[in-house]
Amino acid sequence: MGKMVEEFNAYRTKMNDRIMETADTNIKRFLALDTTCYADGALNVKTKEMLGLVASMVLRCDDCIKYHLGKCHEEGVSHEEMNEIFMIANLVGGSIVIPHYRRALEYWDELHEA
Repeated sequence: MGKMVEEFNAYRTKMNDRIMETADTNIKRFLALDTTCYADGALNVKTKEMLGLVASMVLRCDDCIKYHLGKCHEEGVSHEEMNEIFMIANLVGGSIVIPHYRRALEYWDELHEA
């Protein structure tokens, strides 16, 4: 894994741990809901992660984009599927998504480095 991926994962873990040190019941419930929503159900995990990625790109959240790119990678999303995900995100979100598309593609490439 590349430097960008390692840094993102380390920071996310560190800060999630910090959040949990002071999290009240509502935050804990919200985080649990987020986890359970992405579990297998009528839609499989791979499909849900692809949907999460499109939504994150349209909403322009780089941290969310990186998170869902990592999950898509874990779920075996192919380069061809990812290109279609990027196409849909840009179609729905418009040209404002293009800078996030650039960074997403760079991160996706790094996920595939040996």
